[in-house]
This record gives sequence, C-alpha cells and structure tokens, in this order.
Amino acid sequence: MFRNYFKIAFRNLWRNKSFSLINIIGLAIGIATCLIIMLYVNNELSYDKFNEKADQMYTVYFQGNVQGEKMNEAAVMPPVAQTLKRDFPEVEAATRLRTYGTPKLVYNNKSFKEDAFAFVDSNFFQVFTLPLLKGNPKTALLEPYTVVITKALAKKYFGNEDPMGKIIAFKDDANTSYKVTGLIDKVPVNANFHFELFASMASLPESREPTWMTSNFFTYLVLAKGYDYKKLEAKMPEVVDKYMGPQMLNAMGMSLADFRKNGNDISFHIEPITDIHLDPAYPNALGQSGDITNVYIFAAIAVFMLLIACINFMNLSTAGASKRSKEVGIRKVLGSLKTELVKQFLFESIIIAAIALILAMGLIYLALPAFNQLADQQLTLNFFEHPLLLPGLILFVLFTGVLAGSYPAFYLSSFKPVAVLKGKFSAAKNSIGLRSSLVVFQFFISILLIVGSTVVFKQLSYMQHKDIGYNKEQVLIIPDLWMLGNNQEAFYHLVKNNPIVQSVTRSGFLPAGRSDNNNFFISPAQNPGQMVKTLRYDIDENYIATLGIKLHTGRNFSAGFPTDSSAVILNETAARILGWGDKAIGQTISHTDNQGQKTNYHVIGIVKDFNFKSLHELVSPLVMSLAPNPSTVVAKLTTADATTLISKLSKSWVAFGAEDAMSYSFLDDRFNSTYKAEQKTGTILGIFAGLTILVACLGLFGLAMFTAQQRTKEIGIRKVLGASVTQVTNMLSKEFLQLVIIACVIAFPLSYWAMTKWLQDFAYRTDISWWVFAIAAVAALLIALITVSFQAIKAALANPVKSLRTE
Repeated sequence: MFRNYFKIAFRNLWRNKSFSLINIIGLAIGIATCLIIMLYVNNELSYDKFNEKADQMYTVYFQGNVQGEKMNEAAVMPPVAQTLKRDFPEVEAATRLRTYGTPKLVYNNKSFKEDAFAFVDSNFFQVFTLPLLKGNPKTALLEPYTVVITKALAKKYFGNEDPMGKIIAFKDDANTSYKVTGLIDKVPVNANFHFELFASMASLPESREPTWMTSNFFTYLVLAKGYDYKKLEAKMPEVVDKYMGPQMLNAMGMSLADFRKNGNDISFHIEPITDIHLDPAYPNALGQSGDITNVYIFAAIAVFMLLIACINFMNLSTAGASKRSKEVGIRKVLGSLKTELVKQFLFESIIIAAIALILAMGLIYLALPAFNQLADQQLTLNFFEHPLLLPGLILFVLFTGVLAGSYPAFYLSSFKPVAVLKGKFSAAKNSIGLRSSLVVFQFFISILLIVGSTVVFKQLSYMQHKDIGYNKEQVLIIPDLWMLGNNQEAFYHLVKNNPIVQSVTRSGFLPAGRSDNNNFFISPAQNPGQMVKTLRYDIDENYIATLGIKLHTGRNFSAGFPTDSSAVILNETAARILGWGDKAIGQTISHTDNQGQKTNYHVIGIVKDFNFKSLHELVSPLVMSLAPNPSTVVAKLTTADATTLISKLSKSWVAFGAEDAMSYSFLDDRFNSTYKAEQKTGTILGIFAGLTILVACLGLFGLAMFTAQQRTKEIGIRKVLGASVTQVTNMLSKEFLQLVIIACVIAFPLSYWAMTKWLQDFAYRTDISWWVFAIAAVAALLIALITVSFQAIKAALANPVKSLRTE
C-alpha cells in the first residue's frame, strides 16, 4: 500500500513540477524560519535553568520611591544574605556575588586585565550548578585569597600546566596574591553572569561590614521546595524596619517613619532567577537582558510563517483540484473508500513536508551562523547535544504535513464520481471563498510585519537624531590612565596639546556606555526631610564644554574660584524636584554619608537636562561636583579621522611604561551600543517580514498561474473579441488586489495598537504617522501586482488560436 502511495505521490509531483516546486520552496522557507526562531525562543526561555535547583532559586533586589524618583537596583547590602538565612527558616541557602571592575592580574611576569572577575561566597558552587573539574566545591573558597577559574582562563594563564595551586598576583592597593583552588569548565551561555575568575569573598573586608546603607552585593536565595516566594517578599518591610531603620536615623538624621510620611518608600523584592533575563522590571546589571515582548513577537512570527507556508499548500492543492478530479472519480468507481483517498492525499502532503524539511535543514545550516552573528546568539542544531531533536523533527514533519494537507485531502476525497466523470465538476464556491480568505490572512500578516518593521526603524532613527542635550560626535574616551603610574599627567597634557584636540576633560562619568556610578541622596539644607535621590557626576571645569552640555543659568566650575570645591551644578530636573527651579543659584544642599557625616554644597549653576541614561527612561536628577578623575581622559576632536592621533597616543602609552595596550572608544559608538538590542530587533524583524512576504508571494504566484491556466479559453475569446493586453491583465489582477485591500483594512488597526504598546517602553518615542500605513499599503499592493501581473501578462500575450484550438 505504501509503495503505491509513494508511486502516485512522486508521479503527481513530477507531473505538476511548477506547483510542486512552489509548494516545497515555500514550505522549506517556512519550516527553516520557524525552526530558527524556535531555537532562539527556546534559548531565551532557558536562562539559568541549567541549575539543578533552578525552581527554588531567587534573587533579592532593592526597590524604592524617593520624591517620585524610582530606585530599582539589583545589588543589595552586605548583610542581606546572612540576615535572611538566619531570620527565615524557609531560606535554605543564601550566597552573594560582588563585581570588581577590571583588575590587573599578573602571573609569571605576564599581566592581564580581566573584565570577568567577581568575588563570591564560599557556598557559591553549592548553590549554582557549575561543577568543579578540580577542587572541592565545599572548601575551594573557604579561605581568603583563593580563586576558582575556568578552563579557558587556565589555558590562557598557565598553558598546559596544572593550574591547581598556582599563585596569581592581584595588583590592587594591597598587592595581594590569590591561590587557584578550583577549576570549572565554563559558565553556560544561558547564564545571567559570565565570569572567568571567582575569588573568595573572605578576601573582601567590605563583605563583612554590617552597613545597610550601601548596595554592592548580588544576593541569591534557595527557598524550600514548593514554597511561595511571595510570602517571603511580604515579610521584607519588616526587614527594612528592623535593620535599615535605625541606621537611616543615625546616618541621615531621619527616621524611617518620617521618610515614609514624605511619600517615600523602600523595600526588598524577590525575583525567580529564571525570570531575570526577560523581566523588564529587573535591573539585570550582570548580563545582557532579553525582552519578553520580543520573544512573544518572534514566536508569533514563527507560527504565522509556518501557517502561511501551509496556507500556500492548501490554496494550491484545492485550486488544482480539477486536475485530479477524474483520478478521484475513477478511484471511487473502482471501489476506493473516502478514508483511503484521505490517507493517500495526506501521505502526499507528508512527502512534500519531508522533502521541504530536508531542504529546510540545509537552509538552517547555511543561515544559522549569520543569524547568530546578527542576533548575538550561539544557537546550534546539533543532534548529539539534543537527542530529542530528531524525533521532534519527525513529529514536526507529520504535524506540518497533516496541517497543510488536511483540508485538501478531505476536499479532494469528497468529489462525487458521477459528476466528475460527466465533466460537470467545478470548484465549489466555498472552496474559492476559503482560498480568498487564506490569501487575505497571508497579506494581513505581511502588512502587520511591514508596519512593525517601519515603526521600529522610525523609532531607531528618532533616537539617533533626537537632541540628547550633549554632543556625542568626535569624542574620544581613553580609560585606565592609572596603568601609567606617575606618567598620567604627562599623558593628559600630550592629549591636550595635540592640534586636533579641541578640548579635553577628565572624568569616568559618561552619558553613554559603561560609566562610573554614584547614588547621591541630597536635601535642601533648610528642609532635611525633603530627601531626593540623584546621581552624582564627579567632573572638572572642562567637562561641560567638552561634551557640549548647555548651561541654563548660573556659571560653570572655574579654577579662579577656590570655593568651587564645595560647589555643585544641578540639572533642570534636580532643581525642579528640590522646589527651586531657576532660583536654585545660591541655594545650599546637604548630603549625609553612611557614617553620618554631613556636608553642605552651594549651587552655582544649572545645566539643561541631557539624556545620560537610555531613552527608555526619563531624565532623572543629577548633581555635578568638582572632583576630577585623572584615570579617564575625554577629548573632543576637530576631525572625525582620529587614526593618526590614536596611533601616536598608543605609542606614547607604551613608552610611558604601560604593560597593556591602550584601550579607547568613541562616545557615539557607546551611544549606539546602548540601543543594540533595538537595532537587532529591527533588523531581524525586517528580515522575517521579507521572508514572510516572499512565501506569501510564492503562494500568490502559484494561484495566479493556476487562475491563468483555468481561464485560458476565456482569455482567448476575449482577445479574439478585441480585448487588449492591459484589459486582460487588469481582469486577472483585480481579484487579488481587492483581497490585499481587505487585508490592509483588517491589519491597520491591529498593527497600530501593537506598535503603540511597543513604543510605550520608551520614555522618548516617535509617533506612528499616517504614512507608515500608506507605505505598507503601497508595498503590499505593488508586491501583489508584480507577482500576479507576471502570470497575467504571460497569459494575455499568449496566441488565442492555440487556446481555442483544443478542447
């Protein structure tokens, strides 16, 4: 039986090569796109699930509202982990992680600057499933000045030598040394942190401080199996009252009750570790955050892409039903049952799906490296790593084949043999209506994607060209001048005196990319209860001019004013929230540090608001103080070509005794990288929109081909009676263009709603102009017209004699 099915299936495919090729290519593109997207979606949803206790693991983060300014910080205070473990029996384990910038490490007279360095508690490898290849996870980090490293880092430092027991010098203020006591393979790609060195937290005196007023420690909990973490979160206000309240009173002279009376609030929140990557509310400071909205969008595209490919199959199969009507009639006369015919046609559909899958696998292997580079992923389609992949693909073929072939199978098998053999068969009206509905659906999805892609690119263009309040063009940043030792000042003057350097400043506080960060609680001196959370930028007198920040009122810092060491400059938002507005000049603000030491500053200027955070966020209060950071030089250049300058400075860097090469960046590149995720989303969405339209056009092309074939005699008669090529083309194209217009009418309201929701994630956003929909409509109509017209013109140009000569 199956042998017979194979013969009939392949004979039918060969007899209708054009339709078969369109079906197979369309399905292959649909399946390949669907599988690539599902690999991406699965990877995004898999973050931190490699941990054996992933369903019991949570992180603690700090939230608050101070004078309307929201606090949302992933790092919390040193005692939080120990306190929660001690006070709440449902907390089975607690561990911490503390980042430490980019320290300089030395082994065997070779120096290395490491970004992937962190301090962790001794039980870290008992909480996180990062198996040690060498060493004991329970004892490896018990002692101070011990470190666990990855296999890749061991190779980098020690070559083929055994890393265990090796000593790595840590070039900090204390010049300490760390002993390698453990080796892991690597941190999985789908983890929310990616460190190469894990040093013992016992080495860090800060980790033992009892203060509840500084937040530097990422804290993770393991709760009892099945415990509802929301119950623990509900107890967090008690923790704040018991531990933070007394310290706030001592440090700031304000009780927690008074703090809350002013409309402020602070608390801890609990987040499942598996939600960190995709939760937009969680401030993921350790890794690149994902976007659950993008996951939903791409998952929907995968489903729609597969549906459109299946719709093509259904459309072409039902449209070509008349070619197989006599076959069905003869089979029924010879005794074939409807169920046997259904099996035959479903089998043919599955054969096409299987061929399409083989082609799709080739497309995936060709396209996956490019997709990984574009989406910054490391996706693989490896049957050995994923043993369930092969059976999954077999089920996928069966599902796709049945989905695409179910309607054609039941439709073809329902023909009445008497009517068919008498030549009275014609396509049913409901079949034509279904095909029209499916074409509308295809272009409905295509138009949605065209509108979505256009709005995404419009928002990206808006962010690129918005006045952000500072000049990001031709600004060179050179960090880590501390590597030059006593030559820092000489290097600074070398930069300053270069003829293409317009101005230069020294500060590690930058409005784009990685920056120094310093939370700064202030209040008007005459009203200590009006506390405001701000950021503090430590700058010199050249910072504002170098970055092109506009002074709103007052003056800049000046070397001619010795009292400027206790002066500050506010941005407009800070001046407004403090209640002063333009009258802030001459006012005094107070700041109390963690030890309760109070310092007063007088306001000498107000700068216009500039976007020193992402455009996803509104401008927040900012305080600038005169405290230059000699380790970072920021230079405004007079030309975009800085190659010669960088080459010269790099040579001087080495000549001044730096062991590592000079690193540098440009402010506009840092700004653009801030929106890398949106740029990737826009590009990927555009590609998928193009593929969806391509598959839809393949189906439309096949339908136009079939329609032209079905109306061959009609076209011949019309031409004999004087119809022109244009009239015949318009006749054949009109029906399809009407369907595209209907798709536009349905798609426009939904696409407007969806993209409005997407734009709400940006504090500063573009509008959805009428021309976005005009572009989508014109594009869809042109695509349909070009696709259909090719076949229509071909039919209109055919010799009518040939079409009228044969029955």
